[in-house]
Amino acid sequence: MSAHPEESFATRLSADSQRDDLMVQVAKLYYDLEKTQSDISRETGLTRWQVSRLLREARDCGVVRIDIVARSARLPQLEVALQRRFGLREALVLDVEDADTALNVVTQAAARYLCNLQPMPALIGVSWGRTLTKMAQWLVPRWNEGVNVVLLNGAINTRSMGEPSHNVAERFAQAARGQATLLPVPAILGHAHTREALEQDPVIAQVLRLGQQAPVACFSLGELSDHSVLMESGYIDRPLLEELERLGAVGDIMGRFIGMDGEPVMPELDARTLGLPLAALRDKAWSIAVCVGAQKHRIVHASVKAGYVNVLATDAATARYLLEQDHE
Repeated sequence: MSAHPEESFATRLSADSQRDDLMVQVAKLYYDLEKTQSDISRETGLTRWQVSRLLREARDCGVVRIDIVARSARLPQLEVALQRRFGLREALVLDVEDADTALNVVTQAAARYLCNLQPMPALIGVSWGRTLTKMAQWLVPRWNEGVNVVLLNGAINTRSMGEPSHNVAERFAQAARGQATLLPVPAILGHAHTREALEQDPVIAQVLRLGQQAPVACFSLGELSDHSVLMESGYIDRPLLEELERLGAVGDIMGRFIGMDGEPVMPELDARTLGLPLAALRDKAWSIAVCVGAQKHRIVHASVKAGYVNVLATDAATARYLLEQDHE
């Protein structure tokens, strides 16, 4: 008489050598032969939960090793100092001497962190821009099979850019073999009443609800300069940039320009901005900001102080700046 599948599985896992063999078998089917977890379940007689558990164990115990980040030194002392100072859930601080490679190294580390989240969320929110576009390149193939990646803010450009940076949700979803839920509207509209009307549309409202529900928000922070992706995309112009500077803006979070107190500096502009409200970031289990470079120091500082970020991936110079500036 054959044993119950769960009992059979438990029996097989009771012996380390047999468990290792099973992990290798499942890992080869998944990573080398590119079988889906459903295919592996049918082929081995295991449930999908058991297959998923074996794949996770294979990564955890080193049967499967996925090298995403080049051998760039993490700086645990700086990471712990940031976590203690700002109450962060996690900090990823990379010791990068060459500014030209900082974006690659930090986005690789952020991608690795996202791919290793436990439990792996079925719904993830992302913003758009150059940093997240680069991060998408480092995601492990099938890193979260079946995930729904929802765009957290509008991403229709009014001006053509050299390299597309608005299709981040699609890139994250494609790497995972999941699906993307887009927000097909501009990030900043011409009138507040237009934003209000769009938010009443059932399709747009559903996307915004998904953004609120997502336990993970992954985004970068925008600098206040002519090189800002919002400037290059045509959302703001030089006179508006100068006005934002005069009002004390230090940068933007998903199109919302804030001062050092973490509050929007121009309520009229904020009322025309469509996407996830800043306050919603404080409710996320993982609010992951990925930022590099001196030009973003002040917006990073304002964002972590305001509690909009609980996971920060950045370079060592930015980490030291944060610790030197904030002595509260």
